[in-house]
Amino acid sequence: MGESTNGFNQREKAFEAQYLHDEELTFRINTKRNRLFGLWAADLLKYKDEKITLYVEEVMGVDLQKIHKDDVLHKVLRDLKAAKIPISEYRVRKELEKCWVLAHAMIMNEEG
Repeated sequence: MGESTNGFNQREKAFEAQYLHDEELTFRINTKRNRLFGLWAADLLKYKDEKITLYVEEVMGVDLQKIHKDDVLHKVLRDLKAAKIPISEYRVRKELEKCWVLAHAMIMNEEG
């Protein structure tokens, strides 16, 4: 019975370790995505120098609050609308997806 329990405990620890690794990976990808997305939006908003850095930090901070899944998207949409930048929600969503794909590739290259 001892070996069976020990095997179970080892599997449980392996699953926990994998879960933690996956969660960390997801966090890193989303953080990188939000940074890229913030840079993209700052460019559309024609921000320069320090304002770019502040805006990117603001965009990244919205995701850390984790109130709603699309908070980052909605923040950028509001900012673009307030600046009267003519762009559709569809286009902004597509850019966010593109940033995720790029962030994923970047993080996976770091891993490998």
